[in-house]
Amino acid sequence: MSDSLSKKDDSIGAINRVKILAAAEKEFAIHGFKGTRVQHIADRAELPKTNILYYFKSKDGLYLALLQEILSLWNSSFDNAKVQDDPAQVLAAYIADKMEISRCRPDASKIFALEIINGAPNLSSFFKDQHSTWMNSRVAVIQQWIELGKLPEIDPYYLLFNIWASSQHYADFSAQITELKGHEMDQNEFANATKSLIKLILQGCGLTVPKQYQ
Repeated sequence: MSDSLSKKDDSIGAINRVKILAAAEKEFAIHGFKGTRVQHIADRAELPKTNILYYFKSKDGLYLALLQEILSLWNSSFDNAKVQDDPAQVLAAYIADKMEISRCRPDASKIFALEIINGAPNLSSFFKDQHSTWMNSRVAVIQQWIELGKLPEIDPYYLLFNIWASSQHYADFSAQITELKGHEMDQNEFANATKSLIKLILQGCGLTVPKQYQ
């Protein structure tokens, strides 16, 4: 009996955490870190404020948890990239993942962009170190691809910066895109934009675009 109750509590907790993070994503995107109130997050999540503080302790704790989720989401399959992999397949999949996140989770991108633009004042040294560790490990894989002749002599940092800038533009500057195109981009337009970006980046690296992305 106690085991089943524990599992039920864990399930409710997981559902509540998802609801809270989704509500927080909206509030932080609209109001920024300083302007967001825990009560507003609770109202949007349709939960008592005490529930928010039970799961995340404070607004800072909730904000850092959200940033961690955003980074984990962005890193996606590129987390598992290995030297033995085909860089064309890995990079194409990474770009496609990033574009899909910009389409489905634009607020997540805007939150992180605002944090970085403001000098990352709310990120702990541990969080920054964790992000740097991830970056260094991915740069090392790209560098090994270069040394093995799988990629031309390019700067791995600039390659990743260009992928981030190009894909996250569709989230961070969605209002500008909508204004210039005269309408919001639909799923089909995102698919075409994804193929175009994959082609630009891969061909710029001297790689052949995989068939599934042509």
